[in-house]
Amino acid sequence: MKIAIAKERRPHERRVAATPDTIKRYLQWGFDVAVESGAGEAASISDAAYREAGATVGATRAEVFAGADIVLKVQRPLMQGASGDDLSDIPDGAYLIGLHNPYGDRAGVDAYAAHNIVAFSMEMVPRISRAQSMDVLSSQSNLTGYKAVIDAAANYGKAMPMLMTAAGRINPAKVFVMGAGVAGLQAIATARRLGAIVSATDVRAASKQEVESLGASFIMVEADEGDTGQTAGGYAKEMSDDYKRRQAELIADHIKGQDIVITTALIPGRPAPTLVNDDMIASMKTGSVIVDIAAEQGGNVTQTKPGEITVTANGVKIMGEFNLPSRLATDASALYSRNLMNFVELLVDTEAKKLDIDWDDEIIKGTCLTRDGKVVHPALLPEEEKAPEPVAAEAAAQDSGASETETPGKGA
Repeated sequence: MKIAIAKERRPHERRVAATPDTIKRYLQWGFDVAVESGAGEAASISDAAYREAGATVGATRAEVFAGADIVLKVQRPLMQGASGDDLSDIPDGAYLIGLHNPYGDRAGVDAYAAHNIVAFSMEMVPRISRAQSMDVLSSQSNLTGYKAVIDAAANYGKAMPMLMTAAGRINPAKVFVMGAGVAGLQAIATARRLGAIVSATDVRAASKQEVESLGASFIMVEADEGDTGQTAGGYAKEMSDDYKRRQAELIADHIKGQDIVITTALIPGRPAPTLVNDDMIASMKTGSVIVDIAAEQGGNVTQTKPGEITVTANGVKIMGEFNLPSRLATDASALYSRNLMNFVELLVDTEAKKLDIDWDDEIIKGTCLTRDGKVVHPALLPEEEKAPEPVAAEAAAQDSGASETETPGKGA
């Protein structure tokens, strides 16, 4: 068995899909591991460190991929231009595991099928307790929330905590976090550690207890009767127009007094919802900072320019930088590579040291995009090709509710 580790070529991507620690585990399971030269450089992992762990380091991508059963990546191949990051070097029938953005790049998924690649998308790992160690979205969102606050503090022209000095008192910064998923909760915790006064909002009523347990106040309008604000999988869902109107009124009043705003709202398979509009921005104080974590999916802020830091006419700084976890590449790679390692363990009989996949496994079925030259994931099939649900909707909802309790805070 052979695992190949590719060097990432997408802009703004510094992470790598394996570390020396995870490579040692792969070797114990019977794999040979080949790493493309320079793959870990941006994450502070040298080729020498990979060799010391037992991997071979190849000078070219073709050399590394030759004969590979599994190819591990962070992001999907570029598949365009002279990038050197297409599907031509991936062996027929190989397993390609990474972040594939299947909703945003359906053409890429179709290309996997056409090249007879078995693609597994780590964004699609189901929300069950058994899959928590494979939960890439949570591991990376934790770092995203932390980095968002650190970047905001670095660009805010005042101190974060209250300071008592002989020259007088400095008041603490007021931080408002919009969206209390994994990134939002980590942003709250980080801002609190820095001494800020923190408030937060989320459409999910269940988030109130989590927010308050971190020492922040919860700002929320009441939803329609019986509406929890979340999907069966625990993600924030799109709310009614009436709810959006009432929420916007509440936020508009609250945001005037905030120094830092962190927006984190994402809806799977949809453009990022707008949370902060032009009027809200105009009401904020000069020198305030907004960090828009959702910039890559259109942004939660009307004046966000993806990939840029802009200053508005009234002096509000809006940060729409790409790929925040990649800016903590060493730690992000360590967490991501462990997520992948735990997933790969599902694919192999570690005692017999051979590939052995249960295609009926809930996690395998939930993440497999393509197989046998076809797109197979239910969410990507035309309606007429989708299989009927094996259980009643009510029972499925109850089961999902149980897993939500086991994995609190999962979201954008």
